[in-house]
Amino acid sequence: MQLHDLSPAPGSRKDRKRVGRGNASGHGTTAGRGDKGQNSRAGGGKGPGFEGGQNPLHMRMPKLGGFKNRSRVEYAVVNVGRLEDLYAAGDTVSVDSLFEKGVIKSKTTPVKVLGDGELTKALTVKTDRVSAPARTKIEAAGGTVDLS
Repeated sequence: MQLHDLSPAPGSRKDRKRVGRGNASGHGTTAGRGDKGQNSRAGGGKGPGFEGGQNPLHMRMPKLGGFKNRSRVEYAVVNVGRLEDLYAAGDTVSVDSLFEKGVIKSKTTPVKVLGDGELTKALTVKTDRVSAPARTKIEAAGGTVDLS
């Protein structure tokens, strides 16, 4: 068998219907569209979202509301109670040390220390932000806050 001997299975290939090419073809005059009406016209018919006159789904849905601030900064948050568990007295809390201990997932994300929990150790905190309650707890324990 050679490539030129190959042919498609009988009945698997069909010529396309050439409508509007004369009445002798059987598809002339109205070209299979029937007589008159919206669907017989050029460009006629209903759009993809048409639901028979019922209010379409895309018009029944509520409009998207709200506003997204493009310049919002998302902080990775760490509470002082967590620092109490992870650090010894006199240690320095930094983005790098928090990343190494697995507290934060990325070194590039800014870190904010929040005031939930108790702190009894004097720590040096070097992060991007510190909340007011966290600052008072750190300083009350004898630590310092250094915002970089």
